[in-house]
Amino acid sequence: MMNLKNIFRWHLPFLMLLGLLSFRAVAADNLLIIGDSLSAVYRLPVAESWPTLLNNKWQKEGGKPTIINASISGDTAEQGLARLQTLLQQHHPRWVLIELGANDGLRGFAPQTISQTLTQIISQVKQANAQPLLMQIRLPPNYGRRYGDAFYAIYPALAKQESIPLVPFFMEQVAVKPEWMQDDGLHPALAAQSFIADWMSEKLTPLVTH
Repeated sequence: MMNLKNIFRWHLPFLMLLGLLSFRAVAADNLLIIGDSLSAVYRLPVAESWPTLLNNKWQKEGGKPTIINASISGDTAEQGLARLQTLLQQHHPRWVLIELGANDGLRGFAPQTISQTLTQIISQVKQANAQPLLMQIRLPPNYGRRYGDAFYAIYPALAKQESIPLVPFFMEQVAVKPEWMQDDGLHPALAAQSFIADWMSEKLTPLVTH
């Protein structure tokens, strides 16, 4: 009969390596952001954007996902959907933050159409065994209250229907401070990026560390 102590001793290096690899797999979890100019940070340096600042913060803290920002300025929900499968296959994210719909709303797309497209995005994320995180979007008030309310209602309805988290809209904190907005009145300025990174960290951390 073999000595159990010898078996353990012989296999200890292997067990340690297996544990290290498992730790690295956990530490390598990705959070994919698929969004538009609000996350692609229109007209600002990528290195000083809120997704980059948030990723830097999380990597220093440890135990948080790596952020992969796949946002493109001007993208509609349909355009995000068109490139989603490639992104899922490339990055194998554990979480996907969906920040889309603003450009659809600015173009006056029917709320039902926007909702249907976002539903397809959520479905594809789930099929990839990732957790969808849907960001609430609100349009500027000059687009009319009736349409604005119908657009806004898309997001909580989808979050409830799909049983997924609804992430608050950071622009509601930023737009009230003119010094944090670019001249176009639609996009956050450089001065707002660190605030957004900290605010998003507060909102996302409970969703990606439980």
